[in-house]
Amino acid sequence: MSQPSSPSIVAVFQTFTAYQRTFALKAAVELDVFTAIGEGATTVAALAARTGASERGLRMLCDRLVVEGFLTKADGRYGLAPEAATFLDKRSPAYLGSMLEFIAGPHVVEGYARLTEAVRRGGTALEAGGAEAPEHPMWVAFARAMTPGAMVMADALANLLGPVSGEVLDVAAGHGMFGITLAQRNPGVRVVALDWANVLAVAVEHARAAGVAERFRTLPGSAFEVELGGPYALVLLPNFLHHFDEATNTRFLQKVRPALAKGGRVAIVEFVPNDDRVTPPEAAAFALTMLAGTPAGDAYTFAELSRMLDAAGFPDASLHELPGALGRAVLATA
Repeated sequence: MSQPSSPSIVAVFQTFTAYQRTFALKAAVELDVFTAIGEGATTVAALAARTGASERGLRMLCDRLVVEGFLTKADGRYGLAPEAATFLDKRSPAYLGSMLEFIAGPHVVEGYARLTEAVRRGGTALEAGGAEAPEHPMWVAFARAMTPGAMVMADALANLLGPVSGEVLDVAAGHGMFGITLAQRNPGVRVVALDWANVLAVAVEHARAAGVAERFRTLPGSAFEVELGGPYALVLLPNFLHHFDEATNTRFLQKVRPALAKGGRVAIVEFVPNDDRVTPPEAAAFALTMLAGTPAGDAYTFAELSRMLDAAGFPDASLHELPGALGRAVLATA
């Protein structure tokens, strides 16, 4: 019989130091190291000349990124691993590096730094109101930083929804990419983007760049307070419900229901864990992010989202995968 393996310190130590990996990657993105290497600055000296950083610092940073698998190294020259070439070189159409500005930004990091207190409380230990405060600048940073990842999810959702026509309400639109993508694909779509006024300025920029500004208007204010208008063919709720408790979400969905045209749909995009709440890993892990950063948010299972929708008059909710994206979609019809 084989003997059971002894516990290893490696996994524990790697988790102890995991934050260092994040900040090494963030420093490399901020210094544009991946793009520089992709353009041929493959030695420490060439990188120093290109980035303005010290040779000593770059040598240590790049060696760490070799250890982490983002760079290769041979004969003193660095190269890009496939993931870095695809997602971290600014020349790539799939570039995601800007997302670190938010994911490893002050609000998210501080929430996790005070996680012990949040666990004791059962909600964030950050200042009262925090990111829930009107016009909070964090959401402008979110809108700018998270656009590349949102485009992946928006494309996947548009594929799932198929042809759409009429007015579409994009709640907590942020960067605006969910509504903008639908407008690009469907000439009959007119988007109404709801968010704080300072955040909507980013969405308007994106609508102009996408060539859909004439079919894109804004509705500034709190989603809980403004009149939604309508009737809408579709209401988008991308990454919104996870900020609030179930009762608050149910009340909001009850507000959405009469804003939809007959046969109109609501499309929820979220990290949706399975009923075991530990799979899939990205969705399951997201619940702790909500504990760290919100008073009462969560990563809701499909059963929980279905219960909210049913209570709001949407009895036919269905769960859908979004290929290539980390989230899932829940659709329901008025």
